[in-house]
Amino acid sequence: MPQLPATPYPAEVRARLDADAKEVLARYPGSRSALLPLLHLVQSEEGYVSRTGIAFCAETLDLTTAEVTAVSTFYSMYRRRPSGDYQVGVCTNTLCAVMGGDAIFDTLKEHLGVGNNETTEDGKVTLEHIECNAACDFAPVVMVNWEFFDNQTPESATQLVDDLIAGRTVEPTRGAPICSYKDTARILAGFPDERPGAVEATGGAGPASLIGLKLAKGEALPKARVVSPRAGQPADARSQDGQPHDPQVHDPSPAERLSSHDAPQQTSASDPEHPAGPAAEEGE
Repeated sequence: MPQLPATPYPAEVRARLDADAKEVLARYPGSRSALLPLLHLVQSEEGYVSRTGIAFCAETLDLTTAEVTAVSTFYSMYRRRPSGDYQVGVCTNTLCAVMGGDAIFDTLKEHLGVGNNETTEDGKVTLEHIECNAACDFAPVVMVNWEFFDNQTPESATQLVDDLIAGRTVEPTRGAPICSYKDTARILAGFPDERPGAVEATGGAGPASLIGLKLAKGEALPKARVVSPRAGQPADARSQDGQPHDPQVHDPSPAERLSSHDAPQQTSASDPEHPAGPAAEEGE
């Protein structure tokens, strides 16, 4: 059935958003290009992209509400209904799933008493599964308001959401301490993070993510270091040359944040009992 026109923002809210939108528009040669940050801007006001927010973006950019709606529903970072102060996303794509992402997601659903894309009764946490967090070398990964929490377990993820609900300061593996979803949306709209020390704390990719880039640039790599083998692996794991590892090699400093996938793995080269045979021709 046809809906009534969206309720406009109160005058004081509209005046504030108009001023912010003007600042956003000044960054782009064409106003249409400002749609993505404007959607983040209205999301920072209500915590999601409401019909009122869509109407505001359409009017500001001289677009139709259908055009704005099409964009807001295409990108998963825009919420179409009220959500919690903290958006907790658990990666359940292939690598994170097999490394424990599915177990983390199931544990959090039971612990929080919510399903996918549902919010706790106190309005603190919205839980969702995410197809990929683009941090496969740190799997399984959980994100809170788009900040990374690497190498998670069901226990660490449970403690994480408990800390969020209790209002304790939570710091991601890489980046500044977590802020509310509305504050995150305003930062994504292109406005500065004014919290003391937040910009300086912002981190980038970890060492495991950058090894390929260093190799591509021809840069010399330091002596190989790996993290402790996962539970169940033999304590005397050996390197690919068959020599025992230095015990200290398995204890890198927390600042290195190496990936657990750097631990020695059995391969055809290191496991003579299961050699890889020659690749068969198609049809054989």
